[in-house]
Amino acid sequence: MKIVIVGLGKVGRTLTQQLTEDKHDVVVIDQNPDLVEDIVNIYDVRGVPGNGGCYDVQMEAFENGADLLIATTSSDEINILSCLVAKKIGTLHTIARIRNPEYEKQLRFMRAELGLSMVINPEKATAREISGVLRFPSAMKLEQFSKQRFELVEYRIGTDNPLVGLQLSDLYRNMRVKMLICAVARGQEISIPSGGFTLNAGDKVYLTATPSELEQFFRRLGLFKARAANVMIVGASRMAYYLAKDLCDTHMKVTIIDSDIKRCQDLSERLPNALIIHGDGADSELLSEEGIAEADAFVALTGLDETNIILSMYASQFNTRKVVAKINRQSFADLVANNGMVDSVVSTGAVTTELILQYVRAMQNSYGSNIKTLHRIVGGRVEALEFGVREGIPFAGIPLKDLELRSNLLIAGIVRPNGTTVIPSGNDALNVGDDVIVVTTNTDLKDLRDIVVK
Repeated sequence: MKIVIVGLGKVGRTLTQQLTEDKHDVVVIDQNPDLVEDIVNIYDVRGVPGNGGCYDVQMEAFENGADLLIATTSSDEINILSCLVAKKIGTLHTIARIRNPEYEKQLRFMRAELGLSMVINPEKATAREISGVLRFPSAMKLEQFSKQRFELVEYRIGTDNPLVGLQLSDLYRNMRVKMLICAVARGQEISIPSGGFTLNAGDKVYLTATPSELEQFFRRLGLFKARAANVMIVGASRMAYYLAKDLCDTHMKVTIIDSDIKRCQDLSERLPNALIIHGDGADSELLSEEGIAEADAFVALTGLDETNIILSMYASQFNTRKVVAKINRQSFADLVANNGMVDSVVSTGAVTTELILQYVRAMQNSYGSNIKTLHRIVGGRVEALEFGVREGIPFAGIPLKDLELRSNLLIAGIVRPNGTTVIPSGNDALNVGDDVIVVTTNTDLKDLRDIVVK
């Protein structure tokens, strides 16, 4: 597809990398010519320096329009204008990153009247991801497939964890829970494990199962953590507002601490059911006074990665079920995640990129691909994809044990047309109408047919 990316910040650069790896024809636009030159030298893309909302600049990118324009600059208004210009010159689909909560009430108007295909609010999307792990604190991260019938959970094995030393075949036999460990990250090594794989302390494992089976699995191991009911948030940002609103709507007790009096006053008016504290969230005495020891969950959402890391490590000393830190710098996020310093790490850039890539794959679906959902895990080195099994699939009805599947690939789950979920064995087969979840290190899958050796 022909794709234009306007804005070369963290999201724009990551999208450029991913979309060029997926063999799309990409043109990047940014007002900083040095950024454009830099990315053109790294990736196989064309670059146009200038204002992405300018007609002439977009015409230089693709004269008759592109298949998709993605506007990710720091300005909501430029993003909206870029999409409007793109539609006028013939671009089929447009995506705008829009942060201002004031535009939230106008999303229907933007889509219907301005022709925006998709609007992404990074802070709201990230708050939704945090809310998910607070509802299932045992997970570091949680992804969903097939209308929430299947979930993929990221989980780190600690040194005193009962999973240490267990062979997967023994685990499946003894647990009698319908679940599957479909990927394991051990340091820099990634495995799509077979039954003979043995789990070690420090492993980061990815499990697939239905929500109820996942809960049952963690309960039987004695590792289940009930959903958080009392949440402390440091940092009165937009993200904190969206998160607190969601939590309050589900009757959780929420405390927000921030040193900016104006932000505190604003949130206290908009969140009448939350407790807003004006003070230094890095002050241990204040945190103690406001009940950090009694909190079920702690979320660090200040504007500084370093502060969020330190606050999260401090909160981890208490009997807190879940600690979440917003960390945007990838090197910091990798350090914290790889060393188990914080339960869960979120990044607005990563969440935004993931949502846009899902939309791109959905567009490919309309052009003939049958990918329904895509999640990139283990730092983008593994993909978990949901395919629909359509008419004409040559191996439909054939038991999986009789198929020659590609290496480093696992069929992680099947959802039948009637909603029945299956953790597949070799005797199961894919049937027309099924949804199937595939986990693989082969990041070039475009079609269900690609899972078998040709």
